Amino acid sequence: MADTPSVQTVETEDEFIHVRFRDPDDFEAIRTPDWAANAARDVSEGSEVRTGKRKDSDDWEVQSVLIKKNVGEDKAEEQAERIVEKIES
Repeated sequence: MADTPSVQTVETEDEFIHVRFRDPDDFEAIRTPDWAANAARDVSEGSEVRTGKRKDSDDWEVQSVLIKKNVGEDKAEEQAERIVEKIES
């Protein structure tokens, strides 16, 4: 697979910290699959993973990771990077 993407932005909203790795406009569809949340749970309980399908591909890639707000932005960024590495490696 491709190299693990870099974090683009980290924003706190509602009950989650959104850690974005890829621009949502680059995708034709974005989903939050259960299998990805299951994989992420080992790193951060209650996290969610949004995956996107590019217009010119059948592959799904991590678009962003949502980490529970109580973790804090610095730790959320670190956990999100570990989750993406786990899923995309």
